Amino acid sequence: MAGPLDAGRAAADYWIRTQSLGGNDWQDATLHSGVMALYKATKDAKYRDYSLSWANRHNFGLKSSSGNPHFADHQAAGQAYLDLYEDNPEPRRKAAIVKEIDATIATGKVDYWWWVDALHMAMPIFARLNKADYGDRLYRWTRQRLWNDGLWWRDGKFVNKNIYWSRGNGWAIAALAKTIDALPQSSPYRASYLQDFQKMASAIAKVQRGDGFWNVNLGDPNNYPGPETSGTAFFTYGLAWGVRSGHLSATTYRPVAMKAWDGMLRTALQSNGRLGYVQGMGSQPSDHQPINRNDTANFGVGAFLLASSEVAKI
Repeated sequence: MAGPLDAGRAAADYWIRTQSLGGNDWQDATLHSGVMALYKATKDAKYRDYSLSWANRHNFGLKSSSGNPHFADHQAAGQAYLDLYEDNPEPRRKAAIVKEIDATIATGKVDYWWWVDALHMAMPIFARLNKADYGDRLYRWTRQRLWNDGLWWRDGKFVNKNIYWSRGNGWAIAALAKTIDALPQSSPYRASYLQDFQKMASAIAKVQRGDGFWNVNLGDPNNYPGPETSGTAFFTYGLAWGVRSGHLSATTYRPVAMKAWDGMLRTALQSNGRLGYVQGMGSQPSDHQPINRNDTANFGVGAFLLASSEVAKI
């Protein structure tokens, strides 16, 4: 393949060709965040139109649960909706996510993000809607409980255990990259988020595998070892974004990002565009084991598309 965007196109085209339009929960929301990044990078309207068809299918609406209101997973679709709104500012494209974030803030509660995945699902939305003050309150609550010197425990069940789930940490570094990117230079939160982002970059670079991937447990390479694409793709995205934006040393981190990218091309991306070695839905290294070359998922493809769009810039 000629370059990162060609690889991104191959993965996106395979998914579009073989899958029907999905739901509006976090899985497809992550896919379409990547599809819209690919659209912005390639200017190819077929990717925007694919995401627009998905959004229209759900009337730019969000999932809801009376038993679990203001759940970050159900807010995640707002990221792609905001991308589509920026492409064409029809009010209906962001009405539902604005209403939901305002309703979340109105509760005054800050304990909604009790698991690390939630950072990616919702934190960038608060920044993009100029609600970063409240988003920071939510982030601080989560960080106080799950952050450990550059890495994150997935949730309270893992605190003080040597289990640092790769995709969980991938969600976190992607959340920080997206959030910092959305904040104005004058934001009082940028410096602390950048500090966390840089500390994460240092921590994950130290545990990269020789083949470019990261194991499912960043703390223990013998705990279900092997290549895993979703965490690796998010790390690649985050590191490439950091290099491109000047927040990470290109000398130090560009080789890490490119080693990961080359590893995914060599091992995970098949000639027909199918992206393999994606750990299925779960919350820990033991879920969906063993992971094999045909294991794929919409959120893994989304992460890969985010990575391809950033790697192309470095």
